[in-house]
Amino acid sequence: MAADLSNIVKAYDVRGVVPDEWDESLAELFGGAFVEVTGASAIVIGHDMRPSSPGLSAAFARGAAARGVDVTLIGLCSTDQLYYASGSLDLPGAMFTASHNPAKYNGIKLCRAGAAPVGQDTGLSQIRELVEKWVEAGAPAVAAGTVAGTVSELDSLPGYSAHLRGLVDLSGIRPLKVVVDAGNGMGGHTVPTVFEGLPLDLVPMYFELDGTFPNHEANPLDPKNIVDLQARVLAEGADLGIAFDGDADRCFIVDERGVGVSPSAITALVAARELARNGGTGTVIHNLITSWSVPEVVRENGGTPVRTRVGHSFIKEEMAKTGAIFGGEHSAHYYFKDFWNADTGMLAALHVLAALGGQDGPLSALVASYDRYAGSGEINSTVDDQAARLAAVKATYAGREGVTVDELDGLTATGEDWWFNVRASNTEPLLRLNVEARDEATLAKVRDEVLALIRG
Repeated sequence: MAADLSNIVKAYDVRGVVPDEWDESLAELFGGAFVEVTGASAIVIGHDMRPSSPGLSAAFARGAAARGVDVTLIGLCSTDQLYYASGSLDLPGAMFTASHNPAKYNGIKLCRAGAAPVGQDTGLSQIRELVEKWVEAGAPAVAAGTVAGTVSELDSLPGYSAHLRGLVDLSGIRPLKVVVDAGNGMGGHTVPTVFEGLPLDLVPMYFELDGTFPNHEANPLDPKNIVDLQARVLAEGADLGIAFDGDADRCFIVDERGVGVSPSAITALVAARELARNGGTGTVIHNLITSWSVPEVVRENGGTPVRTRVGHSFIKEEMAKTGAIFGGEHSAHYYFKDFWNADTGMLAALHVLAALGGQDGPLSALVASYDRYAGSGEINSTVDDQAARLAAVKATYAGREGVTVDELDGLTATGEDWWFNVRASNTEPLLRLNVEARDEATLAKVRDEVLALIRG
């Protein structure tokens, strides 16, 4: 293995091809480095259904235990189930998953006690430097006289399920027929326990845990991956469909017509419910490419919206700083104060079930009031020079009458009845464009003008 790990240590996690880019020997070093940097005396470890996950997580546990740290293994779990274990046990945690990436990939999502995220600025760069040093030196030194820590096992699924069910009142909902596409990921492990005993006619799709993803990629934000779910919702005459990603920390909703519901509309719906739970007050975080409808709904329901950069570390940081009750992103990540500020798609799904089951109308009618504008979705363009193309867009819009420009994250330009954001990808030569407008005609006009500038 190379001593330079910059190709696998990303902004928020470790991720790469197994065994080409990393393997169990490296995982063992990451385990040792994680406990050195966090100063932990005990940690909790979970893993997803990928073929390489059990071996990698066991190696990480060995590396941690060798340094005198007690390890609790929770085995197969969703990422938010690992956050639950970290929060409820008040221990740093490691989750072995590569989310929706193809089968050959694996990774580690790390957190401190209470599910506080570990990213480049909060320990991940130090962990990387330590592992690189140890790779160069041949092996990490363990202090003389260190007694190896204990390794024990814990089933955290019942506690995780009970915690989530305690946060949403589903006792009085009408019976609903729901199709769930787990994508052969960890939703197939968590959904049966969490949904047990609810008045739901559950139609399971791809619940078999299979890290080779034989049916489709476990990324519900890509339209081709929800085609099966949309067809099944219509065929079953179901009230809604729910799709989870590979590690089941994100959920995507399909209405009774088989139409995808925008994550911004779900953010607005859940925000309204969380504000009601908190007496009509509270701060709600949203990133800068969620719909205008999100801050509008938050204000209408007595809350204070706070706009942040894209990325879960920024959302979690802002939630901790402001004491926010909820946060949502366009990428279908939903964060809850009552879940240690961590993201859980399952809790968002329970809110949708409670909202739908608490009234008589269809889901499409329920979410219509939260989906107020025309949106482009994310449009990616491959460019040679990101900075030059961004500068060209800024030069065109910055001086326009009635247009405001800000650079909180990339470039956002806002007119009277439209806005757009252009951001550079950190990992690829791409510019990402999101446009929203009050009507489709305005949307098309703004989108086409900005794309012409981006694509030069």
